[in-house]
Amino acid sequence: MRRTLRRSCEACAKSKLSCDLRTPQCSRCIKRKITNCVYANEPLTLSPTEQSAIATLNHGPSTFKESAQSAVSPPTLLGGSLSQAFDPFDVYPRTRLPRARVQQLINHFLSSIAFQYYPLDLGKSSNPFVVSWWPLALQDPALFHVSLQTASLDLDLKAKNGFQNSEILMQDSISLVRQRVEDQFLSCSDETMDSVVTLAAIEFGKGNFSVGSMHIEGVIKMVLMRGGIHTLKLTSPLTARMVSWVSMILLQTPQFDVQNDWGRGDAIAPIPQWVDAADKSQKELPSHFVGLEIQLSVRDTLLRLRSIFDMSQQQALSTTDLHDLTCFVLHKLLSLSPPPFETSRGVAESECVRYSVALYMLIIHGPTYFTHAHLQSNLVSGLRAHLDGTMQSLSLYHEAIALWGLTVGMVASDGTSENFLFESQVKALCVRLNLHAWVDIRNLLEQVLWYKMPWAELIFQQRWEMAMMTTWSHCH
Repeated sequence: MRRTLRRSCEACAKSKLSCDLRTPQCSRCIKRKITNCVYANEPLTLSPTEQSAIATLNHGPSTFKESAQSAVSPPTLLGGSLSQAFDPFDVYPRTRLPRARVQQLINHFLSSIAFQYYPLDLGKSSNPFVVSWWPLALQDPALFHVSLQTASLDLDLKAKNGFQNSEILMQDSISLVRQRVEDQFLSCSDETMDSVVTLAAIEFGKGNFSVGSMHIEGVIKMVLMRGGIHTLKLTSPLTARMVSWVSMILLQTPQFDVQNDWGRGDAIAPIPQWVDAADKSQKELPSHFVGLEIQLSVRDTLLRLRSIFDMSQQQALSTTDLHDLTCFVLHKLLSLSPPPFETSRGVAESECVRYSVALYMLIIHGPTYFTHAHLQSNLVSGLRAHLDGTMQSLSLYHEAIALWGLTVGMVASDGTSENFLFESQVKALCVRLNLHAWVDIRNLLEQVLWYKMPWAELIFQQRWEMAMMTTWSHCH
């Protein structure tokens, strides 16, 4: 049956009535003895346990108004092509905000927030926050309030008129989420985990790090109760992706293990292309890596990525594959202990490659769900610290690697105080190597690690040209 987001059967749609999609056939059709009841969407059939839990939630004691659980308000149509996201016969949980404000927040979430959260997919009929997240939010008061909260904060920040509406939504979101967490049937559902991890991001954004960390700890326990992050992804991919990524971004370190190189274990799994590239990791490193001390796990990661990016020229990575690959690689690299090399130069060289690869993956991936600026800043600082101890030898014996690492650092540190160091060293190396044109620079970068993505390449090219503009003008 074709899946859409419509919430009524054909008979009810003609009568401008709403349906209860928790049953295989709508109650109105049953009363009217209509046997040909056709849903536009697959029925959202619930198990007896879930039905009982919802009844308990709707009618049991509550610190929040009971009407917020059971009462509904009719939305209006959205303008533009997003009007297919829900129709005028939909229902959504009641809030304490005026109806016009709720409509504005719904519109903002579906037209803006959904694509800020997941810019890897800008399709209005395929973005996961439009087609997967929002239908859940329409059926769940807690997730609905949390979703509106993200839209409200964004609008309040732009308007600069205070956060009264956002504070109301935040109070009610916390109350509703607490009820779900305390319910044994609902505490580990997708809606609960989606709500909690979003609340964590909101708290971190407001500077409430201890509260945000508490939310992350809670959602990690929920994941374990669902069988682990890999098991969760098999049934709830959007929730699993969001939890693994946001928890790492917020706490600045991976919160889940990764599967081994053959895709085994209940942890974050590699994409199939990673497993297929296993034979490539057994090959020798390219000639410009000869003599460079690199930790075995970092070496393996670099070789597999080179192979995957080479293969992507024939068959491009999907946006989902790129996200899963980046998430896996970052969890793998950021979980490594310092390399066991005897010399400080060996440690510095390996760490430079590790930090540079992690930063490069963040750059080509871009921000998703929540800004990764703090993590990127920490990685830039780590790269700079290790470059200080090995830059001279790298620039003399491994020019391509030095150029690539400095370029990644220059792009990743753009707009920060760290940028001057990277840019000045890039200029000096460029002059010494007599590099004048972007095509010559790119050829050297491709010898190390390069993913041919037009928009990402444009970022590197523009930053290079800005850096070199003053250099060549002074030379002439």
